[in-house]
Amino acid sequence: MQRLQGGRDAALNDLMDRHAAKVFHFLCRMTGNEDDASDLAQETFVRVFKSVNSYRTEQKFTTWLYTIAANLARNHHRWRSRHATVSLEAEGPDDGPSLGERLPAPAPPPAEEMQQTERHHAVRQAVASLPDELREAVVLCEWDELAVAEAAAVLKTTPKTVESRLYRARRELRKRLAHWLAHE
Repeated sequence: MQRLQGGRDAALNDLMDRHAAKVFHFLCRMTGNEDDASDLAQETFVRVFKSVNSYRTEQKFTTWLYTIAANLARNHHRWRSRHATVSLEAEGPDDGPSLGERLPAPAPPPAEEMQQTERHHAVRQAVASLPDELREAVVLCEWDELAVAEAAAVLKTTPKTVESRLYRARRELRKRLAHWLAHE
């Protein structure tokens, strides 16, 4: 980052090589959509480049980077909530088959793979349905494996608050995923 601040624009490529995959996965978990996450990851690094002079060298770069990505994800979530989309899961007219059921599908996968896919989907849906503050804590600490203190810096709150949010999120997820937990 210091090289980028010093006017060496090629340093952005090094930052992207080092951090793009983690930022992309973080945004995938936050948005639930790879295409949106890819767009937001690119926008994150555009913002890094444009805001190079606002970065303070005494702060940790990844905290600053995740803060930018988290803010973009929040803005995207707000935008999505105001601009409805048609779900493949929504029932068709007169309670008929959903759009997803009417579309041609490939051959079904083996039963075990299907159950695992359903479990992953259930977990992703459960996490996605959490309130923003709980979802952000789970994604940062559990999926992106950030320390509580670093997650607190990204979320602009205290480590105790992040711990509390993680506790509440885990409790809520246990309730929502009770069916899956009983089958393990």
